[in-house]
Amino acid sequence: MLHLHKWPPKTHRALTTPAQALYACAMDKNTERFAAAPFIKEIGRGVKGARSMSREDARALYAAMLGGRVSDLELGAILLAMRIKGESVDELAGFMDAAESSFAPLPSPPGEFAPVLIPSYNGARKLANLTPLLALLLAREGVPTLVHGVRHDPGRITTSEILAELGLAEAGSSSDILDAAANRRPAFIPIEHLAPSLAHMLSLRRILGVRNSTHTLVKILQPFEGPALRLVSYTHPEYLETLGEYFITAAPPQRGDAFLMRGTEGETVANPHRAPRIDWFHGGLRTLLVERDAPTDLLAEVPDARDAATTAAWIAAALRGEVPIPAPIAAQVAHCLQVARALRS
Repeated sequence: MLHLHKWPPKTHRALTTPAQALYACAMDKNTERFAAAPFIKEIGRGVKGARSMSREDARALYAAMLGGRVSDLELGAILLAMRIKGESVDELAGFMDAAESSFAPLPSPPGEFAPVLIPSYNGARKLANLTPLLALLLAREGVPTLVHGVRHDPGRITTSEILAELGLAEAGSSSDILDAAANRRPAFIPIEHLAPSLAHMLSLRRILGVRNSTHTLVKILQPFEGPALRLVSYTHPEYLETLGEYFITAAPPQRGDAFLMRGTEGETVANPHRAPRIDWFHGGLRTLLVERDAPTDLLAEVPDARDAATTAAWIAAALRGEVPIPAPIAAQVAHCLQVARALRS
């Protein structure tokens, strides 16, 4: 088992508590309402008839949504319209502008490596979730590693649950994040603490029954003040091109680089049995970093079961060198080390 030292006094900003998050997301009767109808009229005409918003309009609309300035009826209409239409690159960029303005940025940990961001919003249903292994391997090499995501997801085993089995507590402040980096531990932040207004948008899936644009936004979120390496996954093939174009044309280069790959059950860890294609985005350029492995009958050694306790025990054994680390994950770590170091040079 891995054990944390007691957190130091919280001299940095405390991240928002769940109670504060709910309060922040509540509708304030004195808040000026945002006129959403003209936007709904354009985006709500179906796949063929809908028109995309400009980056500026998308930012204004999403900022109003995050600020509680649209009614529940309008909010549901917007989320479902975007679900049907799909986001354009400009809309993603505008939404991201608003999203990253909705919370205070985190201080960048010092050192030879830029931080690596690992979003974890899916968990595992069939394969063991090895995202914690990726995070622990990176942190062991001295890379500030921040995992953000959900604590629980019905029917899935989340990264948070496995990290808890390994004795790693949640980060509750920016001080916790810096302390974890200094002690070569990954930090995990629930999205409710990192960005409460985004967490509220994610929670609407339970009401509407489907995901919304925020599920894409949290996977490309960059909460640090300085540059970072984002590990980004996609599930639907069309997002390979949409997200690729976003990182080439719309993402500010000073925010750092990104690796884009097809998710392993939605997670950004490489499939242990077959390396996925990984595209590297840097300075407005796109480089094919890893070719997808050819099909093979040879399978890597992985945990016998996918529950959190079994997965945590296997990961601990892998870190001790008792079982081999799957080659695709070891290669992913090596690429992250190279780029995270270059971002600081």
